[in-house]
Amino acid sequence: MALTSSFTVLQNSFSQRRHGFNYASPNKFVSILLFKPKYSLLTQNCNPRCSSGEHFVTKRMLNLTVVAMSMCGLLNSVTPLLAEEMELERYTDSKEGFTLLKPCAWMKVDKAGATVLFQEANMGSNNIGVVVNPVRLESLEKFGSPQFVADKLVQAEKRKESTKEAEVVKFAERSGEGGLPIYEFEYIVDSTRGGLKRIFSAAFVASKKLYLLNIVHSDKPESPLDSHKRMILEQVLHSFDAATLRMQLDYLTSHP
Repeated sequence: MALTSSFTVLQNSFSQRRHGFNYASPNKFVSILLFKPKYSLLTQNCNPRCSSGEHFVTKRMLNLTVVAMSMCGLLNSVTPLLAEEMELERYTDSKEGFTLLKPCAWMKVDKAGATVLFQEANMGSNNIGVVVNPVRLESLEKFGSPQFVADKLVQAEKRKESTKEAEVVKFAERSGEGGLPIYEFEYIVDSTRGGLKRIFSAAFVASKKLYLLNIVHSDKPESPLDSHKRMILEQVLHSFDAATLRMQLDYLTSHP
């Protein structure tokens, strides 16, 4: 499983020290980063359906906005953004302390090794997963740069017998809650198990825990990942962050 292997790689990489920082073997690092899987406080209480209170805009507000934009000739340019916003809901895990957005229609399922896992209906190979494990380091930056981590991920994928090809598409770093460094990656893997897949990953370290998000989606030539679905998945990727106390309280209040 991609999510499990990714997480193992990162976690083991943090477990040993070398040149002033924890260093782990490539295999362990890869296991962490490749595990498949903003907002959830209690994973057990997350409602997979989109209630009106979970939308970022209420139906009344949306209708008024659409009318106003239509009158101003702006509707065509913003419709995709409104559609994207309505397709996502926030999930926050209060116990582990992370938050992200997820597609409303994707269902939460139990999976050994995953802190939380969401799957697309009738397409379980398309999934969003998060793994959280303790580490010794206090910052992801002390392990290495985004490029260093991306290279480790691809190297790990290439070592799998089922992998025919693996390639990094891009990597980046952004600031999360309170300036928290968060690494993001996109890479493609072609294997004998499931064919061509596109993987979006994000990782950060907070409170001596490693948080890893993996978004896996089929991207076969005969049924490529379309631009709208890609936009949704990228929004999920960018939403992954540490959950503040306020976020946790807000989620608990809306999910009694």
